Amino acid sequence: MSNPHILILGAPGAGKGTQSSRLAEEYDIDHITTGDALRNNKDMETEYGTPRSFMESGELVPDPVVNEIVEAALEQADGFVLDGYPRNESQVEYLSDATDLDVVLYLDVPEEELVRRLAGRRVCDDCGATYHVEFDQPEEEGVCDECGGELVQREDDTEETVRERIRVYEENTEPVIEHYRGTDAFEAVDGDQGPDDVWSDIVDAVERHVE
Repeated sequence: MSNPHILILGAPGAGKGTQSSRLAEEYDIDHITTGDALRNNKDMETEYGTPRSFMESGELVPDPVVNEIVEAALEQADGFVLDGYPRNESQVEYLSDATDLDVVLYLDVPEEELVRRLAGRRVCDDCGATYHVEFDQPEEEGVCDECGGELVQREDDTEETVRERIRVYEENTEPVIEHYRGTDAFEAVDGDQGPDDVWSDIVDAVERHVE
């Protein structure tokens, strides 16, 4: 299998990061995220300015800048798994002109499971190590195994905030999912399974589309 072009979609908490990392390692391709692409190219000149000029002022980086930065990252990659882009229909159109996709993976997870995964996350206040109240508990409750720091729930991991994040995601990204659902490259994967079962389904899906 040579240099597949993979797009992975899914709500916050669906497991995109975990599965993208496995795809990158399995197929020796780049894992491209919008955030990483912007950070790695923050001084790249575009018609609208550099990403740094927006990031340092706390402004949202506009679509035209994000588009150019992501396209540059794709051009530098022999193969890729793209994670976190496109987020809206205009970005879908830009991506379709920039590259071809072999397979579009959609990790489908029920909202209540997403809430359970995200709202249960705890982070060390000192070293940043991540745990979960159900799936990845520390040896001593509330204490980091790595450094002994206090484990806290971040503000964006409270149930209320998580549900709002999911609502915003669905509002913005549902048209993106529906666009790709109508293409031959689209593969819905049951994300409400253990990570290894999800991975097995992902490999099957990729191999159906890439020689």
